[in-house]
Amino acid sequence: MPDPQATGSATAARLLAAVSRVEKLLCVAAFTVLVAVLFADVISREATAAGLHWASQIGVWANVAVVMAGFGLASAGGAHLRPRFLDAVLPDSWETVLGFLQHFLMALFCAAIGVVALLVVVGSYRLGEVEITLFWPVWPVQALLPLAFFAATLRHLIYACYADLRPADSGAFDIAAGGDSKS
Repeated sequence: MPDPQATGSATAARLLAAVSRVEKLLCVAAFTVLVAVLFADVISREATAAGLHWASQIGVWANVAVVMAGFGLASAGGAHLRPRFLDAVLPDSWETVLGFLQHFLMALFCAAIGVVALLVVVGSYRLGEVEITLFWPVWPVQALLPLAFFAATLRHLIYACYADLRPADSGAFDIAAGGDSKS
């Protein structure tokens, strides 16, 4: 009989990999749009002394997509922020419980923010809110927020339940006493 924990871990690992692939694709596509739009705007300004009236808004929306996808990618890469002030004080024997609590509480936080973001999106949709430059509805771009937070909820619930799937801490935000980054 297969081990349910191992089967669940393998399924969760595949799910995490699929979510990360989507986030990477979105991030690259949005960044490409951002660069292309800014480049076109600069070329237009240089060639005609007038920019593209829509470029700033499309650039902002592309940046929102980059940031929301990057949020998930940072968590997947172990580069998310977390309080470390008690790391040296708490005993190493608490590491398993603290790891669970860290990811479980992060999942709850992301779920709460996701619900609030979803309410904002639904409100924008119902009100028919549009962007004033292009007169496009804003809710499709706003929808990236609850999607990113719900994906992070799923990711951190998996990390809470399957410690073997948690990313190693990248140390991206560690700063040594002299201001130098740790190696």
